[in-house]
Amino acid sequence: MSESLQRIYAILLRHFYILRGSPARLIEIIYWPTMQMILWGFISQFFAHKSLLPMNYAMGTLLGAVLLWDLLFRSQLGVSLSFLEEVWSRNLGHLFVSPLRPLEWWVSMMFYSIVRALLGMGPAVVLAIPFYGFSIFGLGLPLLLLFLNLMIMGWALGFLITAVLIKAGPGAESISWGLTFFLAPFCAVYYPVAMLPAWLQKISYALPASHVFEGLRTLVQEGGVDTYQLSTAFVLNCVYIIISIILLQMSFNNARKHGTLLQIGE
Repeated sequence: MSESLQRIYAILLRHFYILRGSPARLIEIIYWPTMQMILWGFISQFFAHKSLLPMNYAMGTLLGAVLLWDLLFRSQLGVSLSFLEEVWSRNLGHLFVSPLRPLEWWVSMMFYSIVRALLGMGPAVVLAIPFYGFSIFGLGLPLLLLFLNLMIMGWALGFLITAVLIKAGPGAESISWGLTFFLAPFCAVYYPVAMLPAWLQKISYALPASHVFEGLRTLVQEGGVDTYQLSTAFVLNCVYIIISIILLQMSFNNARKHGTLLQIGE
């Protein structure tokens, strides 16, 4: 083997070892094509059953779902990224020599995620009006209930991801981008829960977002609020955010006890 080929082989071997030593990277490689296939497979089935959808129903459910799903994603990202930014800037030590309490930090992350979500959604919401003649504000006051439920779910996911990052370090940061999309096929974003296989429907109904998007379709199609779906989503959200905060606090306390908090990112 020539020296050039040996160097090429060495670089390939190095990256192979990195991949082998980081299951998160391997999962990420497999994850995106698989999720795209599952998600668009269910969407295709839905449209095969509903080939003559009214235009206002299609606009309301699909564009509304796209915008609200982005809200959920940005809510989660606002929490997990605010932690990662502190890690990347090596600022954790500076934060915790100050009087800052963990709970105060968690609350600030929640408010920051609201700002990120509104800034991210704003242009898309405005452009949907001249481009497609669709205004999500046409949903009226129930939009606030949809917004609130998705924000709370995003916070719960963000806190859970932050707990994992404190435990595993920034090497697991890919879950910040992938976890929400992993849940997308089960959240019935673009199609009803009924389109899923029976065993997946049980998983779907355990997720608050599924009830939110079912409520969105009811709101668009019938013009009324499905109080059962939205109240179920709120109860599930309350349970999940309490669990996620407890796990985050446990992870934080364990890292502080063993002195690993300041070593994250080193």
